[in-house]
Amino acid sequence: VDRRQRQMCIRDSIAHWVQFGFIHGVMNTDNMTVSGETIDYGPCAFLDEYHPSKKFSSIDHQGRYAFGNQAQIGHWNLTRFAETLLPLLDEDSTKAVALAEPALETFSSVYQRELQRRFTAKIGLEGDGNWDLVASLLNNMAEGKADFTLLFRHLSGALESGSDEKVVTLFTESETISAWMKQWRDRHCEIDRPAALTLMRQMNPVFIPRNHRVEEAIAAANAGDYEPFRRLNRVLQHPFNEQSEFTHYEAAPRPEEVVQATFCGT
Repeated sequence: VDRRQRQMCIRDSIAHWVQFGFIHGVMNTDNMTVSGETIDYGPCAFLDEYHPSKKFSSIDHQGRYAFGNQAQIGHWNLTRFAETLLPLLDEDSTKAVALAEPALETFSSVYQRELQRRFTAKIGLEGDGNWDLVASLLNNMAEGKADFTLLFRHLSGALESGSDEKVVTLFTESETISAWMKQWRDRHCEIDRPAALTLMRQMNPVFIPRNHRVEEAIAAANAGDYEPFRRLNRVLQHPFNEQSEFTHYEAAPRPEEVVQATFCGT
């Protein structure tokens, strides 16, 4: 595997898990491998309410590994790794830096391109011209405290049914998201609706390992009951499929169920 393929691995990997609202939790330098993969997820979690500064790790006091910081941290880690390789690139340190910098500089632009491709697909669209719509949606979600997974799941339902009700109810204020929905529908007038629905269902899971469900499984296992873990594991075998017997696993946590912090033992 050459260096560009290794770097592509981590860029794609981060964009892929960000697509699903995942927060690594402790993505420091010793948790990224030479091959560009990440390991030791530790105090990881999935978003409930969306916000780019969201973090769960009990040891991440400054938000270094918050949801919206993950690409920058990946880039920072690769830069630290590149520094250790400088003596191998050239005996002249200036020449070594000149060799390393162009490879590192590709990270941000390629990551952003991959992230935009994935998120525009999540709203059933394709192409560079739709990122403004995604950015506006994410801003509305952060301000309106919308659930990340349910929002994208209900968007596909809204496209299919023509009703915005389930989407709007996820927001504390309905005015801005209602205006956004109109813009979104206008763009969908120009494309094939069945193809858009197929794309959205491929990019947006029905089920994720909700933090309160993971806590539920851990608590039960500590008491000797492994059935909640087994049920959760069965649900997550097919995260993109409707599973009528497990619809309650789709639900966001009630206020008393919200997980505020996760730990390395999770």
